Amino acid sequence: MMPMPADAGPSTRPRLSQLFRLHWEPGEHVYVLRYPQGMVRLNPSAGEILSRCDGTRELDEIIDELEALFNASGLAPDVYQFIDHARQRGWLD
Repeated sequence: MMPMPADAGPSTRPRLSQLFRLHWEPGEHVYVLRYPQGMVRLNPSAGEILSRCDGTRELDEIIDELEALFNASGLAPDVYQFIDHARQRGWLD
């Protein structure tokens, strides 16, 4: 697996911020990120990434799981970019 870029953040075990709660909406078949002021409806890829950000998995493990789930390779750059975006928005610690 390729090394994590410097802008991906200090933790290689991303964890959802305590201000947010990830929730699966079965009727809509979508993940939503709930927080005190509202919620964010996530696309399927974002939901799958955040569902694995529990602080127990290394970022490389998350990427490996996603590549197996989607039967794809080379997802690391997209995952790093999303993780950076999620950190900037305060979704991840």
